[in-house]
Amino acid sequence: MGIRVRFAPSPTGYLHIGGARTALYNYLFARHNNGKFILRIEDTDEVRSTKESVDAILKGMKFLGLDYDEGPFINKKGEIEEKGNFGPYFQTQRIFLYKDFVDKLLKEGKAYKCYCTVEELAKKRELSNLEKRPPKYDNHCRHLTHDQILNYEKEGRKPVIRFFNDGLGETKFNDIIKGEISFNNSLLDDFVIVKSSGIPIYNFAVVLDDALMEISHVIRGDDHVSNTPRQIMLYKAMGLKIPEFAHIPMILGGDGARLSKRHGATSVLAYKDMGYLSEALVNYLSLLGWSTSDSQQIFKFNELIEKFDLYRCNSSAAIFDNKKLDWMNGEYIRSKTKDEFFELAVIELEKSGLITREKAIEKKAELEKILSLEHEKVKHLTEIPELYDFMLLDEINYNEKDAEKVFKKDPVNTKKILVEINEEMKKIGNFSAENIEKLFREYSEKNNIKTSLIFHPVRVATSGRAKGPSLFHYMEILGKEKVMSRINKTLSKYFN
Repeated sequence: MGIRVRFAPSPTGYLHIGGARTALYNYLFARHNNGKFILRIEDTDEVRSTKESVDAILKGMKFLGLDYDEGPFINKKGEIEEKGNFGPYFQTQRIFLYKDFVDKLLKEGKAYKCYCTVEELAKKRELSNLEKRPPKYDNHCRHLTHDQILNYEKEGRKPVIRFFNDGLGETKFNDIIKGEISFNNSLLDDFVIVKSSGIPIYNFAVVLDDALMEISHVIRGDDHVSNTPRQIMLYKAMGLKIPEFAHIPMILGGDGARLSKRHGATSVLAYKDMGYLSEALVNYLSLLGWSTSDSQQIFKFNELIEKFDLYRCNSSAAIFDNKKLDWMNGEYIRSKTKDEFFELAVIELEKSGLITREKAIEKKAELEKILSLEHEKVKHLTEIPELYDFMLLDEINYNEKDAEKVFKKDPVNTKKILVEINEEMKKIGNFSAENIEKLFREYSEKNNIKTSLIFHPVRVATSGRAKGPSLFHYMEILGKEKVMSRINKTLSKYFN
């Protein structure tokens, strides 16, 4: 049969970080073993499942570059199509496949109809709590008589279907990551497998879907460990082949609590909007619970596929560290070639209204020079407009705190320096970074003035801020006319 794995999210929200890491591990395991990777949408939560969530999941998978062999995808028309021979890949469209298995379980006495109402079940749980017993179902409907069933149906009660758990022995399985795990069957109740609406419960549907799709390995979060014994019972009861299980550790925030919105964004697409590269996010997610023997940190995508090994996954929880992700994102941005960085930057600059793509292409050589000034400093793509806006705008936006600090400390001498340095710059024939720096240092020595008293005012006067790229290099790109014009405007704004 070969390796077949699946990622099966519920479309009740966005593709979150935990789900993305699960999808990634399944993808890497499949590709490493020349297997198949399947995407299945488990949309049996009729109330919370939405098309918007499906779209968000599919877009998140595409952003991460996790291409799958089977499952739904968004075509060029923006419509959802499916590919693969084991569909449908939406659980609600697979309901017809479950009926024969339910009927067989009922016929063989491995399942039964339960007519207990919600109110009756609540009272049973309340009594269990009072008597300090586990809140298990008391098996009331296991052996109903024909007359009892007729009476319940006359009352209009719609039954759920429960699995018959004899409570004997243990259910054991060998988890690839956690090792051998066992559960005492007597602690498990007769759990529901089909709701009164006819919609199957997760534990039942997932078993049939995985079996019918010939899934060989179930790789999922360790919050599903407690579901596994029930699922194994169902595999055995229906005579289905049991897959291998691997439960990957939970992701926690820095405070040790389960990762949530209070720790920052948890949506994959939110990280895209925040300026993270998909390669960086994939690389970082791969290390949340897995590592190589030499603790390698930066991987090319093909390296991840080549080196990924489920047996090297940790069993303990992983900590999500935003600072490390920021560092990694910066590393990936710095690794981009001039042309690659140009393309990424143009997208951000165009979104911010600083330049059109047509203008960027027209002035590509000049824009590449501008982008080279701060390429090494960019940690998030969204920083690009703010880093470069003073180079692209005709009118600069002054940071008033910087202006106040630099211009008002010694306004008389600062004004004198700006006026005189502007006059000196008229003498420069070739307005190069080298010649500008030479002039500034000669002026400093001649007037016995610290270079900082020249550099800082000129920087704020020409860029509007106290920090930025190499002063002389950005002045060269701006050109003599624009530099002198900005100094004159600064003199008019702050020194009259």
